[in-house]
Amino acid sequence: MISNCLKINHAGHLEISGCDTVELAEQYGTPLYVMSEDQIRETCRRYVASFAKNYNGHGKPIYASKAFSCKEIYRIVLSEGLDVEVVSGGELYTALQAGVPSSQIHFQGNNKSTGELTMALENGVGDIVVDNLYELECLEKLAAQRNMTASISFRIKPGIDAHTHEFIRTGQIDSKFGLDLASGEALDALRQAKEMQHIAVKGLHCHIGSQILECAPFVHAAEVMLDFYGKIRNELGMTFEHLNLGGGFGIHYTENDDAIPYENYMEAVSSMVHSKCQELNLELPRIFIEPGRSIVGEAGITLYSVGAIKEIPGVRNYVAIDGGMFDNPRYALYQSAYTCLVANKADKPADYIATIAGKCCESGDLIQEHTPIQKPESGDILAVLSTGAYNYSMASNYNRNLKPACVMVSNGNSRIVIKGETYEDLIRNDV
Repeated sequence: MISNCLKINHAGHLEISGCDTVELAEQYGTPLYVMSEDQIRETCRRYVASFAKNYNGHGKPIYASKAFSCKEIYRIVLSEGLDVEVVSGGELYTALQAGVPSSQIHFQGNNKSTGELTMALENGVGDIVVDNLYELECLEKLAAQRNMTASISFRIKPGIDAHTHEFIRTGQIDSKFGLDLASGEALDALRQAKEMQHIAVKGLHCHIGSQILECAPFVHAAEVMLDFYGKIRNELGMTFEHLNLGGGFGIHYTENDDAIPYENYMEAVSSMVHSKCQELNLELPRIFIEPGRSIVGEAGITLYSVGAIKEIPGVRNYVAIDGGMFDNPRYALYQSAYTCLVANKADKPADYIATIAGKCCESGDLIQEHTPIQKPESGDILAVLSTGAYNYSMASNYNRNLKPACVMVSNGNSRIVIKGETYEDLIRNDV
């Protein structure tokens, strides 16, 4: 199995954290998101331990909650010693309602609205990550109106092209995110911020992309950012409390993904951070990273019921499920690979080549194409693995389908953490 929380039980069924997935489907219905609390907590602890080892605790991991946002996940990561990153007013509101202290919230986003910036200021968000000059000027004005000082960091484009899909690369020059390093835009922004009365620059931030399966880009990003840190100190006389090196650590979606243990990333980056700080005579800043997918991705699966099966000789076999792009749009967006299996036949050979088709009125509503699964029958339970990240978060009501429930499982027990929608929910805001 590609995830530690999964196994095949004595009944030949797929099991997650001690819970039989067939029984979960019967109890809660399908489609159903299932998250392993055990694995989430284990991964959080590995990250926290790596900071203790590599930085003597001088820093911490921040959960990038765009991967999966709800009140319960905020409670879990907070209890494991992580801060929280949000990217919208909605995520910020959810985190605050879950009890996350505002001082432990980092607010990202490339086009925060005036309302969102006001919300962050009035709630005392500890780190507003400024993306552009327009936002900097807006934040200075809003803070001045309230006689407040906004604690910020700047998102920098380090000019690093991570080896990942073009839609999820964010650190290169051609990106909608951040201030450009090469052109001098980032330095100009810091020069302006230094003169502002209601802005306190606490740190620098970068993020080079997602689902990265090698250490070198992260190491290079740390090198580039610390060189810039030294340049700012020498030219502007500014120093910072922290350096946020972002996230993007790859996970296993299939057996072909050569995901590196998180500790290896941390050790390699730490070596560069320490040596570069020594070289430039810099005081070691607090180091932050922002794992999101790597905390929840492999901890989640989605369960579906198999409906119609259409076998087109010499073409393909369509296996239709009761979900689709409304609960997992990632294949339609960028052809994301997944591992699929028939949960109630998990001990059988995966010798049937299927195209998993959703129920939406779109030809492109597919979850996987030409993927091996156990021979299916209508009524079987199909499991799609590693769906803990960017599935519930990206779900929609397309075709007025209902967003599924999410259950958290631990040591053989399950509980609802997000209720499934009802038809009444669909029309709640109609007039």
